[in-house]
Amino acid sequence: MKTPITLLIADDHPVVRDGLSSMFARNPEFTVVGEAADGAEAIRMAETLTPDVILMDLRMAGMDGVTAIGELTRRGVKSHILVLTTYDTDSHVLPAIEAGATGYLLKDAPRDELLRAVRSAARGEVTLSPSVAARLMNRLRTPAPTTGPLSERELEVLRLVAAGHTNRDAARKLFITEATVKTHLINIYAKLEVNDRASAVAEGYNRGLLGAR
Repeated sequence: MKTPITLLIADDHPVVRDGLSSMFARNPEFTVVGEAADGAEAIRMAETLTPDVILMDLRMAGMDGVTAIGELTRRGVKSHILVLTTYDTDSHVLPAIEAGATGYLLKDAPRDELLRAVRSAARGEVTLSPSVAARLMNRLRTPAPTTGPLSERELEVLRLVAAGHTNRDAARKLFITEATVKTHLINIYAKLEVNDRASAVAEGYNRGLLGAR
Protein backbone atom coordinates (compact mmCIF):
# COMPACT_ATOMS: atom_id res chain seq x y z
CA MET A 1 0.00 0.00 0.00
CA LYS A 2 1.33 3.43 -0.91
CA THR A 3 2.21 5.93 1.79
CA PRO A 4 -0.67 8.42 2.18
CA ILE A 5 -0.23 12.00 0.99
CA THR A 6 0.03 14.19 4.09
CA LEU A 7 -1.95 17.42 4.17
CA LEU A 8 -2.03 20.64 6.15
CA ILE A 9 -5.24 22.67 5.78
CA ALA A 10 -4.97 26.44 6.29
CA ASP A 11 -8.28 28.32 6.41
CA ASP A 12 -9.74 30.74 8.93
CA HIS A 13 -13.22 29.20 8.79
CA PRO A 14 -13.58 26.19 11.13
CA VAL A 15 -16.48 24.83 9.08
CA VAL A 16 -14.34 24.78 5.94
CA ARG A 17 -11.46 23.09 7.76
CA ASP A 18 -13.79 20.48 9.24
CA GLY A 19 -15.43 19.81 5.88
CA LEU A 20 -12.12 19.35 4.08
CA SER A 21 -10.69 17.19 6.87
CA SER A 22 -13.75 14.94 6.81
CA MET A 23 -13.60 14.62 3.03
CA PHE A 24 -9.93 13.58 3.02
CA ALA A 25 -10.39 11.30 6.03
CA ARG A 26 -12.77 9.15 3.97
CA ASN A 27 -10.00 8.43 1.44
CA PRO A 28 -7.03 6.25 2.54
CA GLU A 29 -4.80 8.01 0.00
CA PHE A 30 -4.66 11.08 2.24
CA THR A 31 -3.85 11.94 5.84
CA VAL A 32 -4.58 15.37 7.32
CA VAL A 33 -1.75 16.05 9.75
CA GLY A 34 -2.80 19.53 10.85
CA GLU A 35 -5.18 22.46 10.56
CA ALA A 36 -4.17 26.13 10.72
CA ALA A 37 -6.42 29.16 11.21
CA ASP A 38 -4.11 31.70 9.54
CA GLY A 39 -0.88 32.05 7.62
CA ALA A 40 1.41 32.43 10.62
CA GLU A 41 0.06 29.22 12.18
CA ALA A 42 0.40 27.46 8.82
CA ILE A 43 4.09 28.41 8.67
CA ARG A 44 4.76 27.11 12.19
CA MET A 45 2.92 23.86 11.55
CA ALA A 46 4.46 23.33 8.11
CA GLU A 47 7.99 23.61 9.51
CA THR A 48 7.16 21.09 12.25
CA LEU A 49 4.97 18.64 10.32
CA THR A 50 6.51 18.94 6.81
CA PRO A 51 3.32 17.89 4.99
CA ASP A 52 3.44 16.89 1.35
CA VAL A 53 0.79 19.47 0.43
CA ILE A 54 -0.56 22.60 2.10
CA LEU A 55 -4.09 23.63 1.14
CA MET A 56 -3.91 27.41 1.56
CA ASP A 57 -6.75 29.90 1.63
CA LEU A 58 -5.79 33.45 0.63
CA ARG A 59 -7.95 35.77 2.71
CA MET A 60 -7.52 34.94 6.37
CA ALA A 61 -7.63 36.90 9.59
CA GLY A 62 -4.08 37.48 10.76
CA MET A 63 -1.43 36.65 8.18
CA ASP A 64 -2.95 36.21 4.70
CA GLY A 65 -2.23 33.31 2.40
CA VAL A 66 0.00 35.10 -0.12
CA THR A 67 2.29 36.41 2.63
CA ALA A 68 2.45 32.92 4.13
CA ILE A 69 3.29 31.36 0.76
CA GLY A 70 6.10 33.85 0.24
CA GLU A 71 7.49 33.19 3.71
CA LEU A 72 7.30 29.41 3.29
CA THR A 73 9.16 29.75 -0.01
CA ARG A 74 11.77 32.02 1.58
CA ARG A 75 12.33 29.53 4.41
CA GLY A 76 12.79 26.68 1.97
CA VAL A 77 9.88 24.59 3.25
CA LYS A 78 9.56 21.64 0.87
CA SER A 79 5.76 21.28 1.05
CA HIS A 80 3.89 21.99 -2.16
CA ILE A 81 1.27 24.71 -1.77
CA LEU A 82 -2.12 24.42 -3.41
CA VAL A 83 -4.23 27.56 -3.11
CA LEU A 84 -7.89 26.82 -2.40
CA THR A 85 -9.93 30.00 -2.44
CA THR A 86 -13.06 31.70 -3.76
CA TYR A 87 -11.13 34.44 -5.59
CA ASP A 88 -9.81 34.18 -9.16
CA THR A 89 -8.98 37.80 -10.04
CA ASP A 90 -5.55 38.85 -11.31
CA SER A 91 -4.88 40.63 -8.02
CA HIS A 92 -5.21 37.31 -6.19
CA VAL A 93 -3.92 34.78 -8.73
CA LEU A 94 -0.70 36.44 -9.88
CA PRO A 95 0.74 37.30 -6.43
CA ALA A 96 0.00 33.76 -5.19
CA ILE A 97 1.75 32.15 -8.16
CA GLU A 98 4.65 34.61 -7.94
CA ALA A 99 5.01 33.87 -4.22
CA GLY A 100 5.50 30.17 -4.92
CA ALA A 101 2.15 28.38 -5.06
CA THR A 102 2.23 25.10 -6.99
CA GLY A 103 -1.43 25.26 -7.95
CA TYR A 104 -4.55 27.37 -7.69
CA LEU A 105 -8.03 25.92 -7.29
CA LEU A 106 -11.41 27.45 -6.49
CA LYS A 107 -13.55 26.24 -3.59
CA ASP A 108 -16.44 25.41 -5.89
CA ALA A 109 -14.32 22.76 -7.64
CA PRO A 110 -15.89 19.28 -7.68
CA ARG A 111 -14.58 16.82 -5.10
CA ASP A 112 -12.83 14.64 -7.68
CA GLU A 113 -11.08 17.66 -9.18
CA LEU A 114 -9.78 18.68 -5.75
CA LEU A 115 -8.48 15.17 -5.07
CA ARG A 116 -6.72 15.09 -8.45
CA ALA A 117 -5.23 18.52 -7.77
CA VAL A 118 -3.81 17.42 -4.42
CA ARG A 119 -2.30 14.30 -6.00
CA SER A 120 -0.72 16.46 -8.71
CA ALA A 121 0.55 19.00 -6.18
CA ALA A 122 2.16 16.21 -4.15
CA ARG A 123 4.11 15.28 -7.29
CA GLY A 124 5.14 18.90 -7.76
CA GLU A 125 2.94 19.35 -10.82
CA VAL A 126 1.17 22.61 -11.54
CA THR A 127 -2.62 22.44 -11.25
CA LEU A 128 -4.86 25.39 -12.12
CA SER A 129 -8.62 25.74 -12.23
CA PRO A 130 -9.86 26.44 -15.78
CA SER A 131 -10.71 30.09 -15.04
CA VAL A 132 -7.29 30.70 -13.48
CA ALA A 133 -5.49 29.02 -16.39
CA ALA A 134 -7.43 31.23 -18.80
CA ARG A 135 -6.45 34.35 -16.86
CA LEU A 136 -2.77 33.43 -16.90
CA MET A 137 -2.85 32.65 -20.61
CA ASN A 138 -4.53 35.97 -21.29
CA ARG A 139 -1.93 37.74 -19.17
CA LEU A 140 0.89 36.10 -21.13
CA ARG A 141 -0.71 37.08 -24.43
CA THR A 142 -1.31 40.67 -23.29
CA PRO A 143 1.97 42.34 -22.36
CA ALA A 144 1.91 44.64 -19.36
CA PRO A 145 1.72 48.32 -20.31
CA THR A 146 5.14 49.86 -20.75
CA THR A 147 3.95 53.42 -21.26
CA GLY A 148 1.46 55.72 -19.64
CA PRO A 149 1.12 57.02 -16.09
CA LEU A 150 2.08 54.99 -13.05
CA SER A 151 -0.76 53.29 -11.23
CA GLU A 152 -1.53 54.33 -7.66
CA ARG A 153 0.16 51.21 -6.33
CA GLU A 154 3.24 51.84 -8.47
CA LEU A 155 3.40 55.38 -7.11
CA GLU A 156 3.24 54.01 -3.56
CA VAL A 157 6.12 51.66 -4.31
CA LEU A 158 8.16 54.44 -5.93
CA ARG A 159 7.60 56.75 -2.94
CA LEU A 160 8.80 54.06 -0.55
CA VAL A 161 11.87 53.40 -2.70
CA ALA A 162 12.59 57.13 -2.77
CA ALA A 163 12.37 57.17 1.03
CA GLY A 164 15.07 54.50 1.18
CA HIS A 165 12.97 51.45 1.94
CA THR A 166 14.02 47.99 0.77
CA ASN A 167 11.71 45.69 -1.17
CA ARG A 168 11.00 43.81 2.06
CA ASP A 169 10.12 47.05 3.86
CA ALA A 170 7.81 48.09 1.02
CA ALA A 171 6.12 44.69 0.99
CA ARG A 172 5.50 44.86 4.73
CA LYS A 173 4.12 48.40 4.61
CA LEU A 174 1.83 47.68 1.64
CA PHE A 175 0.78 44.20 2.84
CA ILE A 176 1.99 42.53 -0.35
CA THR A 177 4.79 40.09 -1.13
CA GLU A 178 8.35 40.99 -2.13
CA ALA A 179 7.70 39.29 -5.46
CA THR A 180 4.80 41.66 -6.08
CA VAL A 181 6.98 44.67 -5.18
CA LYS A 182 9.55 43.47 -7.73
CA THR A 183 6.83 43.17 -10.37
CA HIS A 184 5.72 46.74 -9.69
CA LEU A 185 9.33 47.93 -9.94
CA ILE A 186 9.75 46.25 -13.32
CA ASN A 187 6.64 48.09 -14.55
CA ILE A 188 7.90 51.36 -13.06
CA TYR A 189 11.27 51.01 -14.80
CA ALA A 190 9.55 50.34 -18.12
CA LYS A 191 7.15 53.27 -17.83
CA LEU A 192 9.87 55.70 -16.69
CA GLU A 193 12.34 54.27 -19.23
CA VAL A 194 15.05 53.62 -16.65
CA ASN A 195 17.04 50.55 -15.58
CA ASP A 196 17.48 50.78 -11.81
CA ARG A 197 16.09 52.13 -8.53
CA ALA A 198 18.24 55.25 -8.36
CA SER A 199 17.31 56.25 -11.91
CA ALA A 200 13.65 55.59 -11.21
CA VAL A 201 13.71 57.89 -8.19
CA ALA A 202 15.56 60.61 -10.13
CA GLU A 203 13.09 60.37 -13.02
CA GLY A 204 10.22 60.39 -10.54
CA TYR A 205 11.40 63.75 -9.23
CA ASN A 206 12.02 65.04 -12.77
CA ARG A 207 8.41 64.22 -13.69
CA GLY A 208 6.99 65.72 -10.52
CA LEU A 209 5.73 62.35 -9.27
CA LEU A 210 7.57 62.65 -5.97
CA GLY A 211 7.21 66.37 -5.30
CA ALA A 212 10.21 68.62 -4.73
CA ARG A 213 13.51 67.32 -3.43
